[in-house]
Amino acid sequence: MTKRIRAKHKIDRRLGENIWGRPKSPLNKRESRPGQHGERRMGKTSDYGQQLKAKQKLKGYYGSITERQFRKIYDEATRLKGSTSEHIIGLLERRLDALVYRAKFVPTVFAARQFVSHGHVKVNGRRVTIPSYRVRVGDVVEVREKARELPHVMEATGSAERDVPDYIEADHSKMTAQLTRIPVLSDVPYPVHMEPNLVVEFYSR
Repeated sequence: MTKRIRAKHKIDRRLGENIWGRPKSPLNKRESRPGQHGERRMGKTSDYGQQLKAKQKLKGYYGSITERQFRKIYDEATRLKGSTSEHIIGLLERRLDALVYRAKFVPTVFAARQFVSHGHVKVNGRRVTIPSYRVRVGDVVEVREKARELPHVMEATGSAERDVPDYIEADHSKMTAQLTRIPVLSDVPYPVHMEPNLVVEFYSR
């Protein structure tokens, strides 16, 4: 088992939820937390604990992005008019690695980050190697021709495990995708319940 797979499994077990909805998650067999005391019952979680878990769950879902990046997204969301929690989701979904994952070009969000950083993706005809690159509505994201025959790309595009959400137009014959609108929380196909409102409470304490 690779370090990357172990990391994903550890996140699932620590949070107590199969946050990517993957069939190989250890929680499908054992629902306890990791470690020798994982079987012990947990006491009632404090408000702070619930807020922290909501933040860690959202951060973990997008490939365990750094605290600095996540805080920067929150700060930007607070400056926009409207619901801060909805803006957090919109900004996360506009990350290039998130769009590559949503378009089913790769099987996992971790693979999407590596795929982008290795130079396999172009945006509006130009190669982009920054996973956190902010995609705009109407931008054309394309898998470079030499990467289209990679085994994990072919596996992902042919998988029936998940669907492309309706705010993304994906053409797997041309290996292109477009963000048609900025999604809100109810649009995003999270396998588990996400609570960005608790993330806002965490940072605004």
